[in-house]
Amino acid sequence: MKKFDELVEIIKRLRSPDGCPWDREQTLESLKPHLLEETYEVLEAMDEGGNKLMGELGDLLLQVVFQSNICAEKGEFSIEDVVQSISEKMIRRHPHVFGDLTDVKTSEQVLVNWEKIKKEEKEHEDRLSFLDGVPVGLPALLRAEKLQKKASKVGFDWPEIHGVIDKVEEEIAELREEIKVQNKKKAEEELGDLFFALVNLSRHLGVNPEVCLNSASAKFEKRFRYVESRCDLENASLEEMDNLWNESKK
Repeated sequence: MKKFDELVEIIKRLRSPDGCPWDREQTLESLKPHLLEETYEVLEAMDEGGNKLMGELGDLLLQVVFQSNICAEKGEFSIEDVVQSISEKMIRRHPHVFGDLTDVKTSEQVLVNWEKIKKEEKEHEDRLSFLDGVPVGLPALLRAEKLQKKASKVGFDWPEIHGVIDKVEEEIAELREEIKVQNKKKAEEELGDLFFALVNLSRHLGVNPEVCLNSASAKFEKRFRYVESRCDLENASLEEMDNLWNESKK
C-alpha cells in the first residue's frame, strides 16, 4: 500500500545519519513508555471515534513501524516480515475460514481452537499451561480478566452469574473477618480475592472492568469537582461536603 510504504520511508529517513537526532537515539527500551502511552490514548479515543481515533491509531501504528525499523537495522527482521508473520498467523488460526475445518460454528469453539493452535506454534512451544502467555506486566484488572477468560475457554468457570455474586459476598465476609481481628496481611490477601471476584463478576455481566472502573473514577471526579467549586475544602466540615456531594448527584 503506497501510504504505508511512505510511512516506512519516513521512519527510515528520520533514523538516517542526516535525520532527526531524537529519533536516531531511540531504542526498543526507550520506546516502551511511548508505546504504553499511545495504547492508552487509543483506548480513550475509542469512546469518541472519528478523527480522534484515526489520529491515535496512526500514533500507535508509528510505534510498530518505528520498532520494526530498529530491528531491521540490527538485521533481525523488517516491517515486511512483521506483516507477513501476522498474515500467516491469521490464516493459520482460522482454519474454519481459510481451511477445511467444518466443526467450528460458535465463538466459543473458535476460541478453544485458537488456544489449541497457539500451543502447537513454534513461538509458543514452551507453553505448558492454558494460562501461559498472559503478560505479568499487564494492568492488574486486565490480567485477572485474561486469566479468567483462558480458564473459561476449557470450561473452568461458574455456570451462571448467581454463583459469582455469592463468591463476591463470601470474599467480603472473609475480608470483614480479617479486618475485625486486625490481621493486615490477611486482609490484604482477602482484598485481592475480592478484586479478583469482582473482575469475574464484570466478565459475567459482559462489562470490561477497566472501562467500568474508569467510568466510576470519572463520576467521582465530576462530583468531587462540584463539591470543590462550592466550598472551601480546607475549612468545610465533612457534613457540608457530604451534603454537596449528594447535591451533585441530582
